[in-house]
Amino acid sequence: MRRDIFQAIADPTRRAILVLISAQAMTPNALAEHFDTTRQAVSKHLKILAECDIIKQEQKGREIYYQLEIDKMKEIDKWLGQFRKIWESRFSQLDDVLAKLKNNKS
Repeated sequence: MRRDIFQAIADPTRRAILVLISAQAMTPNALAEHFDTTRQAVSKHLKILAECDIIKQEQKGREIYYQLEIDKMKEIDKWLGQFRKIWESRFSQLDDVLAKLKNNKS
């Protein structure tokens, strides 16, 4: 079953993994040290993230390093952008109401 990017980031552990590898590429063992779970469980999360192309892996010697795929994260940002415009508009309207209330008190 092919998952979409939003299914991949729906899990809090996977989101935490993304935060960790956004700073630097990490191995599954290094990632597992940050969680109260097994390396195998972390590997399953990495597999889902890789299936959705949010992360990519690079073999360095005997180790596999995972790193964030920034371009794929832009898809999330683009989707959230439509809501950001709505929020900004509503905050602007709220600012206007608050300014009017403040002026009426003066």
